[in-house]
Amino acid sequence: MSHPAATAAHRVLLDAEQVARTLSRIAHEIIERNDDLESVALVGIHTRGVPLAQRLRRLVEERSGVELELGQLDITFHRDDVRVRSGSAPRRAQPIVRDTRLEFELEGRTVILVDDVLYTGRTIRAAIDALIEYGRPDRVQLAVLADRGHRELPIRPDYVGKNLPTAHSDRVHVELNEIDEIDRVVLVTEGSPDE
Repeated sequence: MSHPAATAAHRVLLDAEQVARTLSRIAHEIIERNDDLESVALVGIHTRGVPLAQRLRRLVEERSGVELELGQLDITFHRDDVRVRSGSAPRRAQPIVRDTRLEFELEGRTVILVDDVLYTGRTIRAAIDALIEYGRPDRVQLAVLADRGHRELPIRPDYVGKNLPTAHSDRVHVELNEIDEIDRVVLVTEGSPDE
């Protein structure tokens, strides 16, 4: 007797309106927690952290009248899962290298790294390593749209849109208009076959 294969279940955790409200709240918290907004810069981590940082910049400016510096950061060569062995191709598909743009001095600034999902903390460790190559900010903070837990490194976000209890086997997909033509956060869980 054969059993049907396991299927993935998709559940929308945040729709477009909830994503907008969540970003609005994060922008408000950034304003509240940083007395000197003129020295704050938002740096989006490629890929989806970049449009999130752009949106936060607009929201902060609408509420405070201060236009924050904006940058984008590629972490490809700082990741601990990117390996190039001499003389042979990598075993797994490697990420695409993107532009880093930091057109302002880091010294004397509070840099808020912006990413879509915080999981093990390894992406953020790589982002801090990449950032430090460009200068030494006074402080580094972290803003994420979703925190799904399961940290492997001692990294904690300063600004969290939504805490999502997940299993290790779950996947969290953030989709944004700028890239995916829709705003939503989706939880993908592996289902078990019906018995």
